[in-house]
Amino acid sequence: MLKGRLGLDSAKVPHADRAGCLYLARGALTARDGTLAFVQGETTPADALSPGDYAIPLQAVSMILLGPGSTVSHDALRLLAHARTALAAVGEDGVRLYTAPPMIPDRSGLARLQARVWADDDLRIMTARRMYALRLGEVLPHRDLNVLRGIEGARMKETYALWAQRIGIDWRGRKYDRSNPNAADLPNQALNHAASAVEAAAAIAVAATATIPQLGFIHEDPGQSFVLDIADLYRDQLTIPCAFKAARQVRDRPSENIERVTRRLAGRTLSDNKTIPAMIERIKALIEGHD
Repeated sequence: MLKGRLGLDSAKVPHADRAGCLYLARGALTARDGTLAFVQGETTPADALSPGDYAIPLQAVSMILLGPGSTVSHDALRLLAHARTALAAVGEDGVRLYTAPPMIPDRSGLARLQARVWADDDLRIMTARRMYALRLGEVLPHRDLNVLRGIEGARMKETYALWAQRIGIDWRGRKYDRSNPNAADLPNQALNHAASAVEAAAAIAVAATATIPQLGFIHEDPGQSFVLDIADLYRDQLTIPCAFKAARQVRDRPSENIERVTRRLAGRTLSDNKTIPAMIERIKALIEGHD
């Protein structure tokens, strides 16, 4: 009992020394000989492991992303909890986050620092300005959040128009009816689906860093405010290009489904660009920059 308090549990590898996230899909995650094993099925997605039986380095990763077509045993969950390794159920290519059990992190430093920065008006607006600087390429002199939002909104109109022209689609402005999202034109539907994919990646990164999703620096009311903050950092370079490329593909091939095309394109881009690890490092840099 209480072996952690007695100092006998120090063999656990700190998350700072782990490799990050591991994506597994279409197989069975089980316990074997005190560690994890994953049996990969014969039918696999392009980015999955080759069919076979794999030993999983349980304490070498911070989070396992379990994709479609997979099962997990009770004993595997017990081992994950003991090693403080999180398990997130995700959609194909990691573009949906269905659940992520608490990570039980070995450190609370980032969350405590985030709360301190968020509660300080000066540090909070400073962080918001740093986020806008990352997106807009310059540090704006303004310290009023509503002014910053207005400037960002005007820049985004230009960004939408430029990407639409570059990719070759017709763009009539951002329009979204929450009560009837399918009524929007193809580019707007694709933007909704791409944004959902990037937000799922951001939610994984927030969970992996054990930061507090409710404490956003630009977004304020949503329960996932900090997740939305992080996702917005990738709107210009990832969300919009993926959405408009998908819209053009479906425009040229009307038989294809806009949600599926957008989701798959966003998933490949997230994977190729290693976006989730980049988000994790960016979260640390944003918060630890005030330490």
